[in-house]
Amino acid sequence: MKFKKLLSLGLVLTLSICALSACSQSASSGSASGKKVIKIGIFEPATGENGGGGKQEADGVLYANEQMPTIEINGETYDIEIVNLDNKSDKTEAVNVANKFISEKVSCVIGSYGSGVSIAAGPIFEEAKIPAIGGSCTNPQVTEGNEYYFRVCFLDPFQGTVMANFAKQNGYKKAAVLTQLGDDYSEGLGSYFKTAFKSASLGGEIVAEEKFQTNATDFKAQLTNIKNSNADFIFAPSSITTAPLIIKQARELGINAKIGAGDTWENGTIIDNAGKSAEGVVFSTFYDENDVNATAEAKSFVPGFKEYLKKTNQPDIIPAVSALGYDAYLAAYKAIEKAQSTNGEKIKDALKTISFDGVTGHISFDETGDAVKNTAYIKEINNGQFKFLTTTTIG
Repeated sequence: MKFKKLLSLGLVLTLSICALSACSQSASSGSASGKKVIKIGIFEPATGENGGGGKQEADGVLYANEQMPTIEINGETYDIEIVNLDNKSDKTEAVNVANKFISEKVSCVIGSYGSGVSIAAGPIFEEAKIPAIGGSCTNPQVTEGNEYYFRVCFLDPFQGTVMANFAKQNGYKKAAVLTQLGDDYSEGLGSYFKTAFKSASLGGEIVAEEKFQTNATDFKAQLTNIKNSNADFIFAPSSITTAPLIIKQARELGINAKIGAGDTWENGTIIDNAGKSAEGVVFSTFYDENDVNATAEAKSFVPGFKEYLKKTNQPDIIPAVSALGYDAYLAAYKAIEKAQSTNGEKIKDALKTISFDGVTGHISFDETGDAVKNTAYIKEINNGQFKFLTTTTIG
């Protein structure tokens, strides 16, 4: 009897050790099917105020994974497994999700749409030595002092300067700035616009500065102050959720000033929700599918991604952030290929040295981890469509 008990206990221990061994192998480089696997995390908001933009950016990553689902590392083929987690447009949840990526043993992370969540999660990725590649997180603090964070977009100081130049060059002399309190993207971009617009080189005047709380839906008090300031240009960088409310309420108050913003406003839901009030709104963005100077990568991306949108029952207009999501995946792919490793430290080192033509132009990274880019696209809402106006290059 005692012998049987000991035999049973031995079998249980043996099975437990085997199970633990199998789990460990699966988490690092194997899968249940026995194939080699490398994991890449999608760190994007699927919900919350930035959920719409986050989905568009994630679509670019998912499409890229369809096109490049495997990679050769040291003579072996690895399946690239996507771990897609929702940071809910929330800084606290961003930290929770970053820790989940660690437990999932991802080799690198792509995202996020929204600088605030990227800044919040950055130290977690750095401590775990997991490189992160942002698509459209434009605030300088995302990469500052963090050698594990990279991004494929231009930055807010550049974007703010671009919009200030556009306003002044089109005859606008008095600007108002409307931003969201506590939002790194909104406040940062508003500040850069303000600095550039009133600089000696442009000589514009900032006649009103207004702020609103997160989740606000009534902006009439701030907009009334702006109306009384006689501003002829309103710069209001904000989320997709907030934008149509600001636009509609401004027009309802009889404000005829030109309304401008940054890259987040390139989203069809703004046109859908603001209707005719959105006519004439301008914004800066990262990419235009009709760019005559498109790279070879962009020329193959456009028809392929439109097919992807068709399959998922989405409009066939390509958002710039989808192109950036694709480019972020491409950067990860090329870094893994160069590192010939699933190790985050080695992938980070490889990211510092890669150089390639992506959908949004040539991409290499400076010493801070930022993409070396100096061109923005200016678009206007015209007849319910996003119309390309011009490109702006600033050294």
